Amino acid sequence: MYHRFEENKYPSTNIRLNDFKKHLQLIKEAGFIFVNPNSFEDDLKNNKGSKKILLTIDDGFSSFYENAWPVLSSKKIPFILFVSTREVGKKGYMSWDQIKEIDKENFVHIGNHSHTHEYLVDRDNEEILDDLEKSILIFKKNLGYNSHFFSYPFGEYSLNFKKIVKKLNFSFAFGQHSGVADDTKDFLELPRFPINEKYGEIKRFQTLLNTLPMKYKNILPEEKYIHDKDNPPKVSIEFFDDMQNIKLINCYSNEGNKWQKSELKFINNHKMEINLKGKFTTERGRINCSLRDKSGLWRWLGMQFVIAEK
Repeated sequence: MYHRFEENKYPSTNIRLNDFKKHLQLIKEAGFIFVNPNSFEDDLKNNKGSKKILLTIDDGFSSFYENAWPVLSSKKIPFILFVSTREVGKKGYMSWDQIKEIDKENFVHIGNHSHTHEYLVDRDNEEILDDLEKSILIFKKNLGYNSHFFSYPFGEYSLNFKKIVKKLNFSFAFGQHSGVADDTKDFLELPRFPINEKYGEIKRFQTLLNTLPMKYKNILPEEKYIHDKDNPPKVSIEFFDDMQNIKLINCYSNEGNKWQKSELKFINNHKMEINLKGKFTTERGRINCSLRDKSGLWRWLGMQFVIAEK
């Protein structure tokens, strides 16, 4: 997931263009196939060991159109561009004419990123529904369709938010928790690796390209929007029977606003609990788990919890 391109005063959401070009080169050299959004579901369900990657760009900043679009267009590299309809045409954002221009290409898909891009997860159901319905009407007016792809603003979602997204006929929704998508994941909370100047550093990017999915049956709690009484959450993961070496998993979390190794309790060969030592004290609580696969590569699983407003 990318945001800005060559807007170097915003390092937390920006990638330098030379680094982006290097990323594309590394992806190609590693033997990946760029997934066309039109075949995303088939590619997700029928991976069969091939290496595939989906590029997503959030927000529709002008810097994408000016700097990254010429690169992707010349190579016909597929991607999804997620736009928030309220921002289209404002200073620093793409116009509808520019969005329509790139939407003509069969390797491009324009995804829905809400209307306002506010912290919708903190709003009541009626406000969330109203915001998304407004974005859908604007999509249909300007593009003639609404996307079946959705990107949660700030990657934040709750069970209620997910239910609304499903009600409005979105098939896939993406967060900002890191990880590799596969057919065992909930299609309405798919992971992505967020890339910026710090996390787009070439050595780290090469590591990401060698990351495998960590498949699981179930993660509790199902609700990722937690209140003070549920903080820290009681986290458990149930893996499939063929998952090997789960006792070699390491997890790290940012409770107390400090990344630290988490204490794990293994219930059996297929289930473990993550015992957090303190509350999440920032807006988002994160847990990242990794396991060295027998192939020598790393399996990765990221979780994000949103801490409700008091």
